[in-house]
Amino acid sequence: MTTSTDLRYPIGTFSPVDSSPTVRRDSIAEIAALPERLAAAVSGLNDSQLDTPYRPGGWTVRQVVHHVADSHLNAFVRLKLALTEERPTVSGYDEKKFAELSDARLPIDISLQLLRGLHARWVALYGTMTDAGWQRTFDHPEYPEPLTLDWQVQMYAWHSRHHVAHITALRQREGW
Repeated sequence: MTTSTDLRYPIGTFSPVDSSPTVRRDSIAEIAALPERLAAAVSGLNDSQLDTPYRPGGWTVRQVVHHVADSHLNAFVRLKLALTEERPTVSGYDEKKFAELSDARLPIDISLQLLRGLHARWVALYGTMTDAGWQRTFDHPEYPEPLTLDWQVQMYAWHSRHHVAHITALRQREGW
């Protein structure tokens, strides 16, 4: 895993690689591991620590946890759309506005529980995909070209590591 001194991108920015069965397997393993890795990253934190931004001007740890649930819910739905429709157009969403909604102040256990079930379903679905399934696409308004499910699995493996690293890097800097 690469590291960065940029607090926004502690593991670097996302950069997909040529897909292969090994890349897919490793990406799925990262996605499968996220719920427990995220739970371990926030384990023992009190409300004051959960309400600490991971970087100046950034989200709080609590908002990061809820963001991961929001983002991964959207990704799962996009996967199902891509598998059942021909090149669907998915909608984007304003992550910053989502993070400001009242549910982003709820206890983090709500999102941690949601992620456990969601990731079990997500990984199970990925595990049944054929080579042709990985090449299915969807259109996203923030990207000029269609995105493949091969791209998606790599993106969310990175996203999983990325946000856990936000929290673990903060804990290390703060001595928590």
